[in-house]
Amino acid sequence: MGDQNDFGAQSTLSIPVESILVESIPVESIPVESMPFESIPVDLTCAPTTISDEGVKLQFDPKVIEKKYIEERNKRLRDDGIDQYVRLDQERQSDLYAGSPSPRDPIKEEVDFLIMGGGWGGLLIAVRLIQMGITNIKIVEKAGDFGGVWYWNRYPGAACDTESYIYMPLLEEMGYIPVEKYAKSPELRKHARAIGTKFGLYDKALFQTELLALDWDEESKRWAGTTNRNDDIRAKFVATASGPLHNAKVPRIPGLETFQGHSFHTNRWDYAYTGGDTLGNLDKISDKRIGIIGTGATSVQAIPHLAAGAKHLYVFQRTPSSVDVRNNQPTDPKWVDSLTPGWQKRRMENFNTIVTGGHADEDLVGDNWTDIIRKLSVFGGKNQSTASADNAAARQLADFQKMDEIRARIDNTVLDRATAEKLKPWYNQFCKRPCFHDTYLPAFNNPNVTLVDTDGQGVEKITEEGIVAGGKTYELDCIIYATGFEFVVNHTNKSSLTIRGREGLELSEKWKSGASTLHGLHSRGFPNLFIVSLMQSGLTPNLTHMLDEQAIHIAYIASYCVENGIEAVEATAEAENKWVQTVVELARLQQEFTKQCTPGYYNNEGKVSDMVLRNSWYGLGSPAFIELLRKWRKEGKLDGLAYETAH
Repeated sequence: MGDQNDFGAQSTLSIPVESILVESIPVESIPVESMPFESIPVDLTCAPTTISDEGVKLQFDPKVIEKKYIEERNKRLRDDGIDQYVRLDQERQSDLYAGSPSPRDPIKEEVDFLIMGGGWGGLLIAVRLIQMGITNIKIVEKAGDFGGVWYWNRYPGAACDTESYIYMPLLEEMGYIPVEKYAKSPELRKHARAIGTKFGLYDKALFQTELLALDWDEESKRWAGTTNRNDDIRAKFVATASGPLHNAKVPRIPGLETFQGHSFHTNRWDYAYTGGDTLGNLDKISDKRIGIIGTGATSVQAIPHLAAGAKHLYVFQRTPSSVDVRNNQPTDPKWVDSLTPGWQKRRMENFNTIVTGGHADEDLVGDNWTDIIRKLSVFGGKNQSTASADNAAARQLADFQKMDEIRARIDNTVLDRATAEKLKPWYNQFCKRPCFHDTYLPAFNNPNVTLVDTDGQGVEKITEEGIVAGGKTYELDCIIYATGFEFVVNHTNKSSLTIRGREGLELSEKWKSGASTLHGLHSRGFPNLFIVSLMQSGLTPNLTHMLDEQAIHIAYIASYCVENGIEAVEATAEAENKWVQTVVELARLQQEFTKQCTPGYYNNEGKVSDMVLRNSWYGLGSPAFIELLRKWRKEGKLDGLAYETAH
């Protein structure tokens, strides 16, 4: 370990867990899926890792750490909360890859199932429907091809941060194995296109087309969909699957439009300006002063390439990311030869069990996601759902220790002491999405890279010449916004789609105080509509796993309705109200924990309102949610749904 920082002790401490300061993080408020465990050495290979019971050894004072966390959180709190951001204007979100839409006549068509979105969610719904015998499908996609977030996000270094063997869906169905542990964006886009080809989805898709309105027709029991290209699509069932990373956002920085240089958002990377491609080689900016605002997951991947290409790179930071080792590596052919049918499902479920605090005899994935969770010595063979005081304190201790390791890695990597201190994250591990990268921190050792830490305040303003931060003007040729996406938002703001159900009720009106669903999919008054999102649903770091479980559930209900002559199906008022109450009560248990986090999209920039609680995910964890759906299907009674049969 390198030099200790001001908040670490020089010697190993031995203190009982009951002495840990946990008043600000009540035991009952810590969700099972957010509880890290004791660290053990981990070999980041394809092979399984045996779970260990190694004890906790501390090299820091927990009380000092907690005080520092609170101080850092408080300096970042703002009265405007999420309103400090504004959606990126449509001109800056144009399609740089497909060009202008090809002229075509409006279509008029009747289908069994209409899907909004051609990313992983839309693809999985289509595939699962086809497997259940529903083939009369139409997919409406704004982009020029399948791929969703990977179609749009082509910044240099873009790659999945969850293991590709579990993140890339339908690997066994496709007969495909990713070339490396963490697939890069070209491979992810290629896989999405391959799914579209194998299952005949290109003939069922309308690209460069945006769904504008859905209106329920009570007489025909059909949805009428209209698009920006004047299409008229009638469908018995509809699924909205536009994804959580749908709309890019930028801070409301004074002078945002005054900058006279070049600028763009990372989700519309301008390679005409930078040169290079998603693998790097940015050969057009060797004479450019580049400023990038934001140090989240995108910046962590892009900054090493900008550092290699730019004359000078200025990194403007509000809150540092937690960046651990990634250790990407080529796929081992011997491991591939050892795989047996069902391997991907087993691997996905094993990962999901471990990262949500459940017990597993072995760790099949063996990455730093699972290492974070294996931070508690009692993990081996014991039930982590017991929220005892000792367990809660031990989990908090383990979280402190893991984050201390993250900060020690910075000390051991970044040569300049002042820069190293500014890069250190001071918050609990899951207050922000953990990042994993091997060349991000070393990039700050380059003489042409300057970290501009804003001490939690963000940049002050933008001028014609550049960016003002800390009272100093940084003259720039280009500003890159790595400021993320709208994540926790009212449905009204999520897309340009207007949904009108029974008696003309708009979904945005019904949800003006927060989501109201059964299982996150059905909303009463909107029959035959499936809403795919994270709200009131399950959450796991491996998003595609949850998307597939939702797709399987949707396909089951649709096929059940077709086979049994059901014309319309929707949640009962009682079932919907009960589900909303369950979600809110579980979210309230973790409300105080969430409030203690540094502001970010996980906690709505520190504004944990009643709406945020309603829009939360299912608090007992994604394995419990998945099992709930499977049990519901096995019972075969459409429990909680009201339906109308054909007359």
